[in-house]
Amino acid sequence: MDAHVWVTRKMKLSRRQVLLATGATVLPVSLFGATTQVTLQPRPTVAKIGQHRLEMLGFNGSVPGPEIRLCQNEKLNVQVENGLDDGTLVHWHGIRLPNAMDGVNVLTQDPIAPGDVFNYRFSVPDAGTYWYHSHYLSYDQVSRGLFGPLIVEESVPPDVDRDITVMLFDVLLDVSGNFDDEFRPEHFATAGRLGGVVTAFVSENEVLLGDRVRLRLINPSLDRVYSVSISGVSGFLVAYDGMPFARPEPLSTLVLAPGQRADVIADVTHKIAILETSGALVIEMAQIAVSGQRKKRSRAIPALPANAHPRLGAIKHKAKLVMQGGGGGKSHSGTATWAFNNQSGLPSKPLISASKGDTVQIKLVNDTSFAHGIHMHGHHFWEVSEQGERTYFRDTTLVEAGDTRDIICVLDNPGAWLLHCHMLSHQADGMATWLRVR
Repeated sequence: MDAHVWVTRKMKLSRRQVLLATGATVLPVSLFGATTQVTLQPRPTVAKIGQHRLEMLGFNGSVPGPEIRLCQNEKLNVQVENGLDDGTLVHWHGIRLPNAMDGVNVLTQDPIAPGDVFNYRFSVPDAGTYWYHSHYLSYDQVSRGLFGPLIVEESVPPDVDRDITVMLFDVLLDVSGNFDDEFRPEHFATAGRLGGVVTAFVSENEVLLGDRVRLRLINPSLDRVYSVSISGVSGFLVAYDGMPFARPEPLSTLVLAPGQRADVIADVTHKIAILETSGALVIEMAQIAVSGQRKKRSRAIPALPANAHPRLGAIKHKAKLVMQGGGGGKSHSGTATWAFNNQSGLPSKPLISASKGDTVQIKLVNDTSFAHGIHMHGHHFWEVSEQGERTYFRDTTLVEAGDTRDIICVLDNPGAWLLHCHMLSHQADGMATWLRVR
């Protein structure tokens, strides 16, 4: 990454490390404290994307923004200083936090005006791989680079030699080779705005043969769904969307919709390549070189420590969310290209109004010709298989064209929470609703 800033701060003295900061102001309140302070400045910048230098937007002058790394249950204070000519907001994707800190226009706060400052303050209860991004005019601001990784380390981290963040990204260029700043109707009515430059930002560019590595893959792209293959390693998939599996799963091709994350722990067998394999051509998005060798571990890759899951109760609310519209789609009563339940944009009434702790079930019905990644703010949910079994615990689920999927969630976080398609072109043109938790 152009700027890589992290704090590795464990609650045991033997694991406490000195702050390393190269692109952001990231300061511990005290050496023994449990609060990390960060300053983020969204502003115009010039960034290298693949082989191109482009006029973009970035946090603290970099794309991606600086990596924020802290320990589970620590507090994070982020001062956002808006250096843009437009408003902005910051959403902390996947973090179960207080509603007022969620960074969503209309539902939780007004945009931060140009030149103004806003302070986000919250704890990070779950270890795992998360990210932050603009949630104001997000189809524009995220596509221009306003995103960055947020890593929450376990109190007892896994035994790995390297912990590497990988952010997948694509950019659409115009005929002159500059960032294409036109958002045309076809971008909103089809699979979204897909860029011709497909790349990945990695936090380290060298490993040793025999290293055991943790790869944290994040998809902050506007609309692109990646099929990711990783060569040069032998290992396991250990988590989705920050939530560890009870048992690691053999590593295979990873499908990551916008907003989704995956954690891999693996042993290095040769040069690592991060490959996009969904199209006719295989695209090498990034590679990590091998510069030496160490003795390979004989110990098997263990599961990550579990995060606390809410306790399921009897289902008290059921709802159906029908995805409608798009190019070639059926007509609907919404006022934009896309709709949920014949409504485009946020409705006046929530999809579900529940009491804190209620268990709810939502049937996601994709009645369109395109896939949609449905993201819930402030909570994680269980995906339900066709056999009715709870499977992955996630905050974003990919529903393919014509498919139906049930999700089950314990709404235990009070507030007004956005539920939307994380293909941000689709959200911008109608695919959004909300949940109320009293």
